[in-house]
Amino acid sequence: MKHALYAGAATFALMAGAAQAEGELIYPPGEGPFSWDSYNAWAESAPDLTGQTVTVYGPWLTPEDGNFNNMLAYFEQATGADVIYTGSDSFEQQIVIDAEAGSAPNVAVYPQPGLAAVMASKGQLAPLGEDMAKWVADNYAAGESWVDLGTYADADGNDQMFGFFYNVNVKSLVWYNPENFEDAGYEVPASMEELKELTEQMVADGETPWCIGLGSGAATGWPATDWVEDMMLRTQPPEVYDQWTKNEIPFDDPRVIAAIDEFGWFVRDDAKVSGGAGAVASTDFRDSPKGLFSSPPQCYMHRQASFVPAFFPEGVEFGLDTDFFYLPAYADMDLGKPVLGGGTLMAVTNPSDATMVFMEFLQQPLAHEVMMAQTGFLTPHKGVNPDAYKDDTLRGLGDILLGATTFRFDGSDLMPGAVGAGTFWTGMVDYTGGKSAQDVASEIQSSWDALQ
Repeated sequence: MKHALYAGAATFALMAGAAQAEGELIYPPGEGPFSWDSYNAWAESAPDLTGQTVTVYGPWLTPEDGNFNNMLAYFEQATGADVIYTGSDSFEQQIVIDAEAGSAPNVAVYPQPGLAAVMASKGQLAPLGEDMAKWVADNYAAGESWVDLGTYADADGNDQMFGFFYNVNVKSLVWYNPENFEDAGYEVPASMEELKELTEQMVADGETPWCIGLGSGAATGWPATDWVEDMMLRTQPPEVYDQWTKNEIPFDDPRVIAAIDEFGWFVRDDAKVSGGAGAVASTDFRDSPKGLFSSPPQCYMHRQASFVPAFFPEGVEFGLDTDFFYLPAYADMDLGKPVLGGGTLMAVTNPSDATMVFMEFLQQPLAHEVMMAQTGFLTPHKGVNPDAYKDDTLRGLGDILLGATTFRFDGSDLMPGAVGAGTFWTGMVDYTGGKSAQDVASEIQSSWDALQ
């Protein structure tokens, strides 16, 4: 009870140590678009953890670490615990060393599931339990997807939930210039069928529909893998996507080849791509969206993840010069609204009572809303107040997450590095250059076979 933050500044000021606590909290209790009632109810029943410490280690550096610490302050206020976060740009190497040495932090923040799954199989993670799995299934949009993404085999080969996803990103987006759409009389498509019709209409009107660039130095080709992954999710059930990323079906399975050719429908037609199909591989992905903002426009649409505005020309304003829509699913395939993306997950690497209370705290809407209000943090938590998002762009991305029926992680990141960050990349370059999907897929499969 003594740690609860009561709604209303006057009541809060009466609390012992209120001046100091209020100074430490970035958003005053009772104010703003935050879920104070649920937080206060949780804080009233939370155990007194005064004198206990929770250590968290992850990849977030300045300024993200400051945003995260601002959120941690609410857990500290509610429980009396001290949370120490340490960030590192060599997190993935160091967490393995620390775990092997028996000096792991209480909680590790993994940039993707692969390493967490490996450490779980070695007995280096503590399971979060069935209650947490049920909570995620019930309270996250596409909840079963998030349970699946956080579930790995333990040291005995038994599947358990180890990962709690906290901060995700969205890749299934098409960026466009609203003014250009309005001038030309185009409307945002609601299905893949409509997107293809719109693409063909633009060509018929003498316009170029798409800007696509695969150039990225040594990583050239990766933007095409996102396209193929999105097409897999729009043409096949998520179970098939999972089999594909694990090579339980071969890369040259007809269903995978069909998804590659779905991408080819957009990228291998000179009339549909700015600069023609031959320019796609050599166009830097950072430069490719700029055609949306030229006058006259060099293209009308650009499929890319939520980070792409960082490469827009200076002065471009969201809602005025640019907007996005969900890369739609096929209306006639009944596969729901799949979303491709990524995200960070919390896992317990050194359990303690205070650590498990902290993981419970992460279920609170406030633990997400404080981050939503500060930075580019997205969450599938259905209980948060969308008004807490920092801006309209993030709110729109959050809406897409909340509307998802399936969420899947970037497939190339789930594959062995030699494939997902190797032959898959180079194979897509070959494909845009004219090689058949069958030949490209067979070569990628051969590279995967060579790893066995």
